[in-house]
Amino acid sequence: MNRTFRRLGRRALIGTAFTGVAALALAGCSGGAADPDTAAEEGGELTVWAWDPTVETIADAYQEEHPDVTIDVVNVGTGNDQYTALQNAITAGSGAPDLAQVEYYALPQFAIGESLADLTEFGAADLADAFAPGPWNAVNYGGTGVWGLPLDSGPMALFYNQAVFDEHGIEVPTTWDEYLEAARALHEADPDLYITNDTGDAGFATSMIWQAGGQPFQVDGTDVSIDLADEGSARFAEYWQQLVEEDLVAPISSWSDEWYQGLGNGTIATLTIGAWMPGNFETGVPDAAGDWRVAPMPQWEEGGTATAENGGSAMSVLESSESKALAYDFLEFAANGDGVQLRIDGGGFPATVADLESEEFLAKEFEYFGGQTVNEVLSESSANVVEGWEYLPFQVYANSVFNDSVGKAYVGDTTIAEGLAEWQQTLVKYGADQGFTVE
Repeated sequence: MNRTFRRLGRRALIGTAFTGVAALALAGCSGGAADPDTAAEEGGELTVWAWDPTVETIADAYQEEHPDVTIDVVNVGTGNDQYTALQNAITAGSGAPDLAQVEYYALPQFAIGESLADLTEFGAADLADAFAPGPWNAVNYGGTGVWGLPLDSGPMALFYNQAVFDEHGIEVPTTWDEYLEAARALHEADPDLYITNDTGDAGFATSMIWQAGGQPFQVDGTDVSIDLADEGSARFAEYWQQLVEEDLVAPISSWSDEWYQGLGNGTIATLTIGAWMPGNFETGVPDAAGDWRVAPMPQWEEGGTATAENGGSAMSVLESSESKALAYDFLEFAANGDGVQLRIDGGGFPATVADLESEEFLAKEFEYFGGQTVNEVLSESSANVVEGWEYLPFQVYANSVFNDSVGKAYVGDTTIAEGLAEWQQTLVKYGADQGFTVE
């Protein structure tokens, strides 16, 4: 999930927000395709639902170039709060915005329900090479259309407290085996020190499975297969179970006050997380400036380079919009035009290849991270994201119930592998109840 600026809610998306495949279809349609350039010249009004504050900055810039366009940016909530409101508006057939910011894991829910406009009619498919493979694959969900354009991305890296590592003579781990040894050494040196924290996080777990080569979710239209015991899932479960059983993981939930305190005082020594994290360190852990650094994500095999995405969001045009062409023109400005730099300036991590490879972007020195050129590490991670990952068309619900099963492993009631099996059973039943064919 996208935490570029703050933690997102995790309340379950249930009830009227997701009432079956048939209910996902959006009533109403626009008056047909038009030329985006012409639509921008003619002007009009757009409503955008987004929680990211840079979207408003981008909207202001677009309106300066197009004085006959009025854009109303509305924050109806983050994460599930927005998705519930959006699904309710879709189901009601009125009140939906022209565009909405949607995290990659949530996008399939709205794409499969035909609630989003297929942007290929505006030439969006021609932009495939403009975006990093991970984000582009997410918006090209199902391979049958383009259901949005990437706003940002979350290729993973290892954020580590160099001051703590230096104090205890710990080398930066390059493999997960080395990471385990570092965890043991830190905790043995000081029982208050932990290599990281975790109390059960669906986004982190699925990203780790992704990097391990797992493909537990396969989707073909409304046919869904779920295998949370595949090779990548089993590898993650067995490995992370060692950390939990040896009490090497701080029992602290991410984004809590205690979590920020742990990052600040060094008792949480690393985070393996998405590329959007630097801004959160700068604003949330200011007293630790200079202590932290960024390294490549540890590998399952020595010499490997595989990474995964963790978070990030797209912006999509709603199928119900009566101003699709104008909406697309603004979207392209935001995602692949002048708006990209505005997002970068506001702390976002780009999904556009040109920016990921630009000398200015790569050479930026981060004072917080001791002057390190952090973007070099993060950009390389973006290029090494494992291909083939898919989210469920009900991933929002799936993530919301993760702790009901897998979360129990963190308090000793079960193992992570057993929790994944229980999670799978829950998801198979839920998918079938919603009208999917699940195996």
